[in-house]
Amino acid sequence: MKLSCSLLLILSTALPTASEIIDPLAPQETTLVADALDMRSTLTETTAVFTGNVILEGTNMKIACDRLEIIAARIGDREATIGEFRGFKYLLATGNVRIEQGDREATCGRAEVLPQKEQVVLYEDPVVIDHSSDFIAAGSRITLFRGERRMEIENPKLTGPPIQDLGPEAAEALSTEETTPETTENP
Repeated sequence: MKLSCSLLLILSTALPTASEIIDPLAPQETTLVADALDMRSTLTETTAVFTGNVILEGTNMKIACDRLEIIAARIGDREATIGEFRGFKYLLATGNVRIEQGDREATCGRAEVLPQKEQVVLYEDPVVIDHSSDFIAAGSRITLFRGERRMEIENPKLTGPPIQDLGPEAAEALSTEETTPETTENP
């Protein structure tokens, strides 16, 4: 009996409390790693170019690429070397770009992230895979819209899971079922 009580005590103390549970919708810390960084600031903005094995992770998005250029608005002490960021104005990812966001992932040669328009524009053989529906979209340019589960594709090529037979035999079977009158008995 003591063993089971001790085990229960260990299990109950190992479980997180409500305040320790992380809300998956809450903003997450942004992290960026790369092999090299070149950063320059003006009084109003900072431009940073990351090269080699770049990985940017933040709230609901991960970007991996060979080169990432970021332009961010700058606030605070104008004389500070780096300054405080107010927010991203523009991101340009190039070379072996892979973006993961929710149940979608995209690959391409070049991607522009436009935070103010809430869009990601993919170029150079873009492919988007939606794992929730097993749908694959490709084209010459794909624009993704944040929070809308919407995309616009130039020169689209779509691949999806099998759908029911839509051939002539299926249409005939449907029309026969719809036009066959039910028999009724006379009283």
